Amino acid sequence: MAQSKNRTISVNEISIAVSTVNDEDYISLTDMVKAKDGDFFISDWVRNRNTLEFIGVWEEINNPNFNYGEFAIIKSNADLNGFKVSVKELIERANIISLIAKAGRYGGTYAHKDIAFEFGLWISPQFKLYLIKEFQRLKEQESQQNSIEWQVKRELAKVNYHVHTDAVQMNLLTNVPQSQHGFVYASEADLFNVVMFGKTHKEWQQQNPSLKGNQRDHATVLDNAIIANLELQNSLLINQGYPQSERLTMLKELEKTLRASMSKSPAMKRLEQQVQSKQIEKSPKP
Repeated sequence: MAQSKNRTISVNEISIAVSTVNDEDYISLTDMVKAKDGDFFISDWVRNRNTLEFIGVWEEINNPNFNYGEFAIIKSNADLNGFKVSVKELIERANIISLIAKAGRYGGTYAHKDIAFEFGLWISPQFKLYLIKEFQRLKEQESQQNSIEWQVKRELAKVNYHVHTDAVQMNLLTNVPQSQHGFVYASEADLFNVVMFGKTHKEWQQQNPSLKGNQRDHATVLDNAIIANLELQNSLLINQGYPQSERLTMLKELEKTLRASMSKSPAMKRLEQQVQSKQIEKSPKP
């Protein structure tokens, strides 16, 4: 199970934990049940036939590893007197993913948001509506924050670019005629092309005559993030007087290290998802 991200929302003055696991949002039923009047237990809700029906349908749609046969056996006993089933038992026997039993600081029973909204109805219709409203508010807030982070990253990339061009100007153009400056800049740009893509811009154009722009325009978010880091490092190496041949070797090694590390970063995965969402929004509708 991927590392979770925990936040809280407030519904009718009840603080309710929201945890994102494997890019899916789960809401704490343990916290939600505090809003119920009288004695009420999650186990009472789980053993209800309607609850089991809903969970079963959700698992069939969303869980390719759902053990439907074992779940059917559990569900068939729902009408029997004394029938009991725990969340942990459901998870273990039927391999369900819509419910999670967590330990630790944010411990308790969590349900995927689709299931948690239905659980909210058991508390009261009003509670369910407020729960949905507060959850939507949380997601809108996170969306705005992600947008700000995206803009910050874009501006930082521009800063790195200017740091790099300044290093080229101050260290590599001193004794070069003005007419040759463009070739120097192009050569340094191709340094990154060779490190990242294994070919110069000209070679890429010859192999892809129908594509517009350059290699970076068609690269992944991860590729461009690595390039931004390499630009900063290359500017430092230029300032230290390393010739391009030596910098090429150093940057190739650094690229491997950065790719191995950054590809595992949750922040990078979120950034890739944001870019994919923007691309989908801009894509022409059929």
